[in-house]
Amino acid sequence: MRGHCGRTGRLRLVGAASGLVLALAACGGGSGDEAEVPSVQGSSPSAARSGGAAGGDDVAEYVRGQRAWVACLRTEGVDVPDPDAQGQVDLGDAAARKADSKFRAASEKCADVKPPVPESVLEKLRPELSDQQKETQRRYAACMQTKGAPDFPDPGPDGYPPEDARWNQTSAGAKRAIRACAPVIGDPAAQPTTKG
Repeated sequence: MRGHCGRTGRLRLVGAASGLVLALAACGGGSGDEAEVPSVQGSSPSAARSGGAAGGDDVAEYVRGQRAWVACLRTEGVDVPDPDAQGQVDLGDAAARKADSKFRAASEKCADVKPPVPESVLEKLRPELSDQQKETQRRYAACMQTKGAPDFPDPGPDGYPPEDARWNQTSAGAKRAIRACAPVIGDPAAQPTTKG
């Protein structure tokens, strides 16, 4: 029987995959405002890129919502650009925006106008993994399964964990596996420290 930890388990899986992408790609793109791109879940990016009526409707609705959010921010005296075709708004330097009291106040006033990012947009924003990155994800899953987390899910063909991935990350075996397998994905935070 598979244990589950729900959203937290999926977030850890997504975090591992995202960490791998960043470590192997050694670069990042976008606006630098991570608050604009919430945690990623879902099916393959190639499936999302193929579109579909529902995905297009979601995007169109999201873009309309983002335009309303931008209009609200502008009403509050904050100059921000229009959203792009996927509804993303380039807010520039995230640290500077967070330090700007005028932006923070406007963001609070306009929070109820800001729409949630639809799954179809998240899938399009998720980078496609290289063959090497996919292989690293497979090695990580195999390591986790043999080192104490037998219910750790295998990645899908796209290298990302399945949307419904659930595993018991609270067991002692899972915690050992996380520490033991951290080097596979280059996660120094989970590796033991050496003091001498």
